[in-house]
Amino acid sequence: MNKSKALRVGILGMLALLVSACGGMTPSSQSPVLTEVSADPYRIGVGDMVSIHVWRNPELSQSIVVRPDGFISMPLMGDVMADGKQPETLAEEIRGALAELIRSPEVTVMVTNPVSKEFRNRVRITGQVMSPQSIAFRPGMTVLDIVLQAGGVTDFAAEDRAVLHRETGEGYSSFGVDVEAILDDGDMTFNYPLQPGDVISVPRKELFRGEL
Repeated sequence: MNKSKALRVGILGMLALLVSACGGMTPSSQSPVLTEVSADPYRIGVGDMVSIHVWRNPELSQSIVVRPDGFISMPLMGDVMADGKQPETLAEEIRGALAELIRSPEVTVMVTNPVSKEFRNRVRITGQVMSPQSIAFRPGMTVLDIVLQAGGVTDFAAEDRAVLHRETGEGYSSFGVDVEAILDDGDMTFNYPLQPGDVISVPRKELFRGEL
């Protein structure tokens, strides 16, 4: 075997090992768990406007925005953590604290401007798409919907290797999504229903994979 041929064989061998190693790190080919998206109880978030009404105590009633640190300030009580709590839970905590100061307080908490919901309930698409997007989730949205919303993929997209990242009960999981099959062949196998918080990433073509 001459040196030139030996060099070619060596290069091909290294490429094969590299592809094999990368193949072990690919996202799961299994489909994501397709559970029905149900409406969870609303939890107060940063930026939300909350209205606190204390019956027969108008001086304690107020409308206030949840601060970036997650707290609100209440008369007689000082700072109260509101972020992450359901309105009923926050009302109960305020009621318990005020019970030490006034007789039989009745407290109602309402979220009048749920700003934080828009950021929590979003789906996103990044990478090799014409216009990366972060849009409000709507029931019934699918992979195809957000790809079209992003203007489709670029000429450099390895759309058959797109990945759907989803938060599950065991943490984040990644699932392979063949966007090419959806767009070019009309194959809806990978047109998964989306859930709030989903992120789709479309990688760039790579030379060593023979995609360029």
